[in-house]
This record gives sequence, structure tokens and C-alpha cells, in this order.
Amino acid sequence: MDKKVLMIIAHENFRDEELLTPKQIFEKNGVKVTVASTDTTPAKGMLGAVVKPDVKVHEEDFSKYDAVVLVGGMGSPIYWDDKKLHEKLLKYYEDESKIVAAICLAPGTLARAGLLKGKKATIWKSASGEITKGGGTYTGKPVERDGRIITGNGPDAAKPFAEEIIKALQGK
Repeated sequence: MDKKVLMIIAHENFRDEELLTPKQIFEKNGVKVTVASTDTTPAKGMLGAVVKPDVKVHEEDFSKYDAVVLVGGMGSPIYWDDKKLHEKLLKYYEDESKIVAAICLAPGTLARAGLLKGKKATIWKSASGEITKGGGTYTGKPVERDGRIITGNGPDAAKPFAEEIIKALQGK
């Protein structure tokens, strides 16, 4: 599969398996993965993973990717009020061939950017109010897909979340 995915992580306290499990599944399916964060110095996961991001999220051209995936974890709310990222995600989503996905606490960023209005979505349970405040419907499912938006509710959903993104990339 000749597809490209941009995975966005918090520089501190991203959720390890929400990055590593989908990344492994994407690469196993021939998808080229680029990791972005606020800096390209090594980023630290909540469980100890250290990853060197390939690019800076605010400098990257999202249009060259087939999907943008926001990784969760305790650090991911740094993007909830990141207006620059919100603008990039909204512009990216205007292209009807693109997929936007977020897992754990990261769907809060999509909600605050206005991408979940009228959409079904899931998020880490304690943050479910973010979906409704953003005009969406919180389902509580492990993985929720509404059109081109895919959300997952946490680390236990990392594998089915990634598999749903693969299906979407394949046009299924």
C-alpha cells in the first residue's frame, strides 16, 4: 500500500503503545510513517519509550499525507488549544480523500478544532465531555469511525484503532 501517515505525539508523556502499536501495524502494511512533535529532540512516552520525531508539527505540510493520526497520553492535551494545529487540521480535512484519527485524550483536539460537530466519536472516558462540548456524540466504544474521522478510547484500543485506519486507507 503506497500511503503516508503523519503521527503527532506530545513531546512529553505521549502514550507509548498508542504510537508504537499503530506505527508497527502501518509499517507492516507498507504505509510510510512520519512522526511529528513540537520539537525534533527525543520525545518521552509515559511508559519510558524514547522516540526522535522526524519533523516539527507546526512546520510540516500535512497535505502530503493520506492520514493524520493524533496519539494520546497525558501530554496530548497540549494540543487541545493549539490554534495553529487546529487550523492545519481543518484545512487538511477539507480534502475529501484525507483521514483524521485520534486516540485516548487526543480526540479532544479534534473536538476543540471543530472537527467533531455532528459526528460520533470516542475518547478516554474521563474526557467524554470534550466530545459533547465540541458538538459531537460520545459513544464510549473502543473505536468509532464516522466518515473519515476515526477515534479510539485508549491504549487497549490501539490495535483495532490502527486496523480501522488501515481499512480506511484501503478505501473500505
